[in-house]
Amino acid sequence: MNTGATDRLFFAVYPDAAAAAALLERAEALRVRHGLRGRSFAPSRLHVTLHFVGDHAGLPAALVETACASASSVRAPAFDIGVDRAASFVRRPRNRPFVLLVAEAQSAGVRRLQAALGDAMQHAGLGRHVDTRFTPHLTLMYDDAAVEPEPVDPVSWTVREFRLMHSRIGRGQHEVLARWPLERAGAGAGETMQ
Repeated sequence: MNTGATDRLFFAVYPDAAAAAALLERAEALRVRHGLRGRSFAPSRLHVTLHFVGDHAGLPAALVETACASASSVRAPAFDIGVDRAASFVRRPRNRPFVLLVAEAQSAGVRRLQAALGDAMQHAGLGRHVDTRFTPHLTLMYDDAAVEPEPVDPVSWTVREFRLMHSRIGRGQHEVLARWPLERAGAGAGETMQ
């Protein structure tokens, strides 16, 4: 991680408003049940990261341009996605991500999109930002507690686009830099959603 970083770039998919509201209901119930002290993210920050494009000191225009060019070449269908389990990621001793995990039965679409975007990034010279290890999840909050995996009432939605996001580190502000529609079900190659 760049210690002088002020800006983060990442590709992600987002829930629609109804799904985001349901996800926040799950987050609050889980927070209370487990005595978590972390604050749930705002609905606008709930997302599934596809690829992290780095932390930077300022917004690197050339990198944004290259990332956008790579994403523009991706062709993938819209897909349904859903979460069905909650857990803490325990890679660090404190301030652990508390997440909802994408259901295995509903992970094929997001896995295909993540792989296709990774291939496009590789071809555009962004291979150092491509991570082939992918655990699709949606972070709800950060907390010091370690919660064992447990089932939750599922929440599902349809993903119709993916986005390149700009986050101002430590400020909780996310800005959409660009978005790309996914193909409608039954659309021919190159016919993307408007």
